[in-house]
Parts: sequence; C-alpha cells; structure tokens
Amino acid sequence: MSDIFEERKKALEEDYFRRKEKEAIEKLRAKMTAEEQAKAQAAAALQCPKCDGTLEGIIFEGVEIDVCNVCGGAWLDAGELEQLSKREGGGWLSKLWGSEKQ
Repeated sequence: MSDIFEERKKALEEDYFRRKEKEAIEKLRAKMTAEEQAKAQAAAALQCPKCDGTLEGIIFEGVEIDVCNVCGGAWLDAGELEQLSKREGGGWLSKLWGSEKQ
C-alpha cells in the first residue's frame, strides 16, 4: 500500500515540476520576443546623417517629414520637397522661394 502512495507522490511532484518548467519556458519566450521586437524597432529607426540622433516622422502641412530629436534638422524623402512647394495657397516654402504669385 505504501508503494501506491509513493507512486502518487512522485507523479504529483513530477507534474508540479513539469508545470513550473513550462511556465519558465513561456516567460523566457515572451522575454526573447520582446527583446527581438525592441531590436527590430531600434534597427528600423533612422539615424540622423548630421549628428547620429534618431529621426522621428512628423506631419507638416500634410506631408510626413523626418525630424532629428537631437539637432532638430528636418530631412525630406523623395518627392516631399515638391509636395511642400506646390501646395495651394503657396505655403511658407513657396514664399521662401518666391514662386508664389503676388
């Protein structure tokens, strides 16, 4: 009869440690996934060509431009300068270039 209780005790103990190992593995997987996502976001962030700061996208007059969070420099992708200069009503860039009809 004591064998039955010993076997039951071992089975419960093995089950307990199996659950704990499963929980530990799930926590490690979640931590690794979070670290990989953080690395991917850091790699996806553009570096400022002037000061190596991080470029953040902002919407300016309906056009998304990249602005450095360190030096404040504004960087334009292909076509964004044309979009800003050809706005209806001129806009500040057209006034700067003198292309607005006065």
